[in-house]
Amino acid sequence: MTTPVTRTNIASGSPFEPLRGYSRAVQMGDHLYISGTTAMNAQGDVIAPGDPYLQTKHILSAIKTILGARNFHIGDVVRTRLAVTNIARWEDYARAHREVFEKIRPASSIVQVVKLVDPRLVVEIEVDAVRGASEAQSASIDY
Repeated sequence: MTTPVTRTNIASGSPFEPLRGYSRAVQMGDHLYISGTTAMNAQGDVIAPGDPYLQTKHILSAIKTILGARNFHIGDVVRTRLAVTNIARWEDYARAHREVFEKIRPASSIVQVVKLVDPRLVVEIEVDAVRGASEAQSASIDY
């Protein structure tokens, strides 16, 4: 028989969470799923309007804070998903992502979307983490 895992819904105080009915993050045991995060502060102000690199850096800093609040580390991140409004600027998003994840190398995707909740936002990032995943090994495959 499987041992039940406790689900913990984590709120950040964002006005969007109750409006849409979602949690900033959901923890299931040693797994943490962080919802799409944008470059908005607690007051709803957009950080670095229109700047892909600075918004990505701000979001990844916020994600580190969320991880730390639940006793996870950035090295525990196993997947990132970036939704961007201008794929032509992919190198700017990639540079900020690489600065955090160069040695960690999570599975990742980047897709272009038509727009985000505020036209000054240019990137939204989702993260999945597994506690203890920082002890990674590397392997290669041919496909």
